Formats: sequence, C-alpha cells, structure tokens
Amino acid sequence: MTAARAVLHYLFHKVLPTLTMLLSKEYVAYAAREVTKKLIAGEFIETKAADAVTQKVHAAMLEEFSLEDRINDEVRVILEAYADEMNRTGANYQEMFRKVKSELVRKYKAVL
Repeated sequence: MTAARAVLHYLFHKVLPTLTMLLSKEYVAYAAREVTKKLIAGEFIETKAADAVTQKVHAAMLEEFSLEDRINDEVRVILEAYADEMNRTGANYQEMFRKVKSELVRKYKAVL
C-alpha cells in the first residue's frame, strides 16, 4: 500500500466515520422533546408515557438525519474498491463521489 493510499484509508475509515452529522445529538434530543410536546399539546397524539414517545421520536430523528452520512460511507467504500482504476484513468475523486452518491440517493429513494 502506498503512503498516499494509506493516508486515504486512514481518513476514510478512522477519521471521517467519527465525525458527527451536521446537527449535534444534543440538539436532536432537544428537538425530539419539543416535537413530542407539540404533538401532545396539539392533541395529535395521546399518551401517558411522554418519555417513551420522546425516546422513539429521538431515535427516528437520528436515523433520518444520519441517512446522508450512511450514504456517504457507502460511496467511500465503493470508490475505494475502484481506487486503482481511478488512479490509472485520472478520474476526479470529487466528481466520482458526486456521481456515485446521486446514484445511491436515487437507488434508496432518499431525500437529502
């Protein structure tokens, strides 16, 4: 493995996965509490276990907000598999990233 490839491997597998989504988990927790409060106050839902509902809303929000992160991770894995070919042909990594990501977004019918 070349030094450059080792650095890319380290970045893609060690550094980037540890970066969090754009919104902090604390903010998502706050937003989940507020959404639950408004759903109950607006009588959209009725519950005796508001904390349990808040936890489920929080989990759903984290799942939804992390979708782009998961797609980006999948793109990196795909591009890593083609790294040698991309180097040989001189393909632009950012351009290929955008193309593969748009394909995956269509495949998963995601809204980002």
